[in-house]
Amino acid sequence: MDKDSVGIVETKYFNIEEPFELESGKSLENITVAYETYGELNKEKNNAILICHALTGDAHAAGWHEGDKKPGWWEIIIGPGKVLDSEKYFIICSNVLGGCKGTTGPNSINPETGHEYGLDFPVITIKDMVDVQKALVDSLGIGKLYAVIGGSMGGMQVLQWMVSYPEMMKKAVPIATSAISSPQQIAFNEVGRQSIFSDPNWNEGNYYSTGKIPKNGLSVARMIAHITYLSDESMYIKFGRDLQDKEEISYDLSLDFQVESYLHHQGESFVKRFDANSYLYITKAVDLFDLSVNNSLIDGFKDVQAKVEVISVDSDWLYPTEQSREIVAALNANDIEVSFSEIKSNYGHDAFLLEKGQLNYLLAKFLSGSIVEDLMISDVATIKEDANVKHAAKLMLDKNVTHLPVVTDDNKLIGIVTSWDLSKSIATNCENLKDIMTTTVKFCHASDSIEDIARMMRKFEISCLPVVDDDFVVEGVITIDQLNNLFS
Repeated sequence: MDKDSVGIVETKYFNIEEPFELESGKSLENITVAYETYGELNKEKNNAILICHALTGDAHAAGWHEGDKKPGWWEIIIGPGKVLDSEKYFIICSNVLGGCKGTTGPNSINPETGHEYGLDFPVITIKDMVDVQKALVDSLGIGKLYAVIGGSMGGMQVLQWMVSYPEMMKKAVPIATSAISSPQQIAFNEVGRQSIFSDPNWNEGNYYSTGKIPKNGLSVARMIAHITYLSDESMYIKFGRDLQDKEEISYDLSLDFQVESYLHHQGESFVKRFDANSYLYITKAVDLFDLSVNNSLIDGFKDVQAKVEVISVDSDWLYPTEQSREIVAALNANDIEVSFSEIKSNYGHDAFLLEKGQLNYLLAKFLSGSIVEDLMISDVATIKEDANVKHAAKLMLDKNVTHLPVVTDDNKLIGIVTSWDLSKSIATNCENLKDIMTTTVKFCHASDSIEDIARMMRKFEISCLPVVDDDFVVEGVITIDQLNNLFS
């Protein structure tokens, strides 16, 4: 096992016991969410990154399960020293609602019948998936994610997070995705679904107790989808027109070409790991995805607050670069801070799973804590000038902090009190906070450079700086511990 792997990991489970209302108006009870985490949540709980998986993915994004022959699906960027550094970030990945890898889906037991849901499972949406993820994040005590990242359908989830919970993340990275499923994308998914419907073993979705699964239909659905994940160039490079296990064309209907054999292999291996009904429900959720409001993507993105990096793949014809540029244009129209990058690759849509070097570079550039806003603690304890020393000491103990910004009734900064000041109050027998607080306090703004702030803190030997807006309203604090963790 590589030293830059998170090592052996286990899937965890979170239960939502109360009825969970879906976008359709229907509800599900006793939802189970399968998830994995890598790294540790810091005491400020501001280093969490949520990873969203693609259509047939799962919670196992990195590391190894006991007995695995291969690691998690995004091992190339998750782990010690990689861009999603498990020694720096607390990384979360969950199986989506409707999935078949531990999270409640059509192959789960319906508590009302005691049998698998099958087609009794309600139609779900990308928003429903994100709402379930939000419940998981809340259960972990995380008030704000450092970033949400995902590709393909995972990118759709990222965009939905930006719209549904705009205050819940600092940064967002949708990769190789679209904000609205196009007619062509819907068409490919419908052909896949029809291939499952036409398999006699599908049995109207009630195949779980028959001992037979609709493997032929699901296999063909996977073959169709897999073609869209590749590019014409990658198929030429990988297969050309090379024959499979023969010297010349057979002139019958058997498999002649390597590309045919490859697709059959993909289909056969897929049916061993995925549920046909889950495929139906998840592809339908993708088809329903549309973040426009009043036919306007600009209106759909009007409440977005996150800093965004949109990434596309130049050879991706399933989710082409033009669709990524539409996202960028809509965000720009709302004056959202957004950047755009295009991966150069002949892998096609699958490049977001394969291009290790470019992904590590682009994500590292975007995720690095370059300004105060990226690192600051926004849930900050403050105190009023007319408070007494005892109140300040109790507040410091309760919040486990050593610095308290002193503010007016409208939360404007007028000073700061430290644990050293409290020690001084004991020596001088002082009870009033205003007699010991520092009024010539150093401060910074959320947009300030981390490097500049680090130099200021070293120069003045400061271990904590209040972060204020242009009206001196306190927005948060930044500490020397955060800077040391970043630079280390």
